[in-house]
Amino acid sequence: MKTKSILFAVIALVATTAFAQTTSKVAVINQKQAGTFKVIYEGASQGKVKMNIRNTSGETVFTEVINESNGFIRPVNFTGLEFGEYTIEIADGSNKLAQTVNYQPVAVAKNVHVAKINEEGKYLLAVANMGSEKINVRIFDGENNLVHNESVTVNGSLGLVYNLQKVSGAPTFEVTDNSGAVKTIKY
Repeated sequence: MKTKSILFAVIALVATTAFAQTTSKVAVINQKQAGTFKVIYEGASQGKVKMNIRNTSGETVFTEVINESNGFIRPVNFTGLEFGEYTIEIADGSNKLAQTVNYQPVAVAKNVHVAKINEEGKYLLAVANMGSEKINVRIFDGENNLVHNESVTVNGSLGLVYNLQKVSGAPTFEVTDNSGAVKTIKY
């Protein structure tokens, strides 16, 4: 009797382990660089996997076949394609997984200018605006460390001088407006 119980326990354990992951998974993550996404795939078993990217008309704009894979991470760059919605489809055997992404242009804050002044380490930030707007100014040092962060209300036009003599390396200015549009100026 004890032998039968152990046998059934072993069979149950083997069946549970064999069928633990019966479905594949896919995730598409938007990256910091505009127009780039990371496709993460985890398969239920090892085999041939096909990735298709289709536009809203259903036309295939990219295809890749990955042999003998049960998972991968691939960067996908949409730069050069028309803006709009795309479907990323992963097919592994009889399973088809799809996720839709929206590739849109990055909004750039308008009427923002940064100029280096003749005095050592001083920079002029100029913002031309027709009404009232709140902007956020972030300044990074040469090693991309945040050294300054402030929100400023602009009524009409604005000019600010920043003394960055003690900042190491060439500074980078990042100005964000009310709508979330960003302008990055690197020296």
